[in-house]
Amino acid sequence: MLGVDWNFSEDLVRTAADLAAALGRHLVCAFVDPASYLTEWDPSGERTARSLDPVINEEADFPSGELLLGLTSILGEPGESWSFRVLNGDVPTALGRLAESTGASLIIVGAGRPGAAAWVDRLLAGSVSGTLISRGQVPVLIVPDSE
Repeated sequence: MLGVDWNFSEDLVRTAADLAAALGRHLVCAFVDPASYLTEWDPSGERTARSLDPVINEEADFPSGELLLGLTSILGEPGESWSFRVLNGDVPTALGRLAESTGASLIIVGAGRPGAAAWVDRLLAGSVSGTLISRGQVPVLIVPDSE
């Protein structure tokens, strides 16, 4: 399973695709919208699977539509070898849930953006890879940015 953000690198996607192909596994590419919330937290008490792991999210044309176009330009059309999911809420929590629900043997993420603004983000919110590793749900592969 591959966690992608707004500015994913082609190297990250190709590394994940190559590893999935070598292992004979379907690659699930997932984008988590941290500005949204999980509907199961809604005070109404309703719980919907769509909020946890939507296979198709018709409401998410932008920006996830742009992310899907970027992934498609690298991997070809989604199908047997790969798929795309849009999730909501806390990034590490959503990725961990998806890994669990899909039986992923590995979560692949990028090393993170360089720079002071990214450092402040990680300081305040924590790093996605660090949180995934500390929770220990599944192994995490961190792919460094080649740029």
